[in-house]
Amino acid sequence: MEPFRSVRGGGARARLAPAEASLLRNLVGQVMSLVEPEGYDDREEPDDDLAALEAMVHEPGADKLPEDPVLARLLPDGYRDDPEAAGEFRRYTEQGLRSGKVAAAQTVLDTLPAKGGQVRLGPEDAQAWLRAINDVRLAIGTLLGITEDYEAELEQASWADPRSAYLEVYHWLGYVQDSLVRALW
Repeated sequence: MEPFRSVRGGGARARLAPAEASLLRNLVGQVMSLVEPEGYDDREEPDDDLAALEAMVHEPGADKLPEDPVLARLLPDGYRDDPEAAGEFRRYTEQGLRSGKVAAAQTVLDTLPAKGGQVRLGPEDAQAWLRAINDVRLAIGTLLGITEDYEAELEQASWADPRSAYLEVYHWLGYVQDSLVRALW
């Protein structure tokens, strides 16, 4: 991967190899599918905003932390020490958080050439990329049980360790994210 570079007027550009683009599209797509509510595409939208809010607030389980550890990491409780306040907060904010994550992922999919090549991002698209890459890293980190000592884990992992390839992907995503942050700075 050619690292992200600043472009005049804001934003960034980079070049991704076909395998890198394919990997990134796959991972972002998986996270997007995970955070989309079930039946997201099949739901009928209510006619007015009040009806939409009412449906969201009274949806069964709308106030519960997801059981899936990855979803729980991506959609954390707003109040760790107060389950009632956390549930109330979640009821009113989770749909918006999910929608934002889906929109960021869709931006990556829309701006990343399927077969790799030049990526040119405006400032808003670059911010969406940062959010989507962060979500992928959170998901992988949760699955791998990555802690603050992950650099040591990466150095000590042998190729016989089944996690080694995933640790390398996690590390590469950190490089992509860091490269984009530096280009925007």
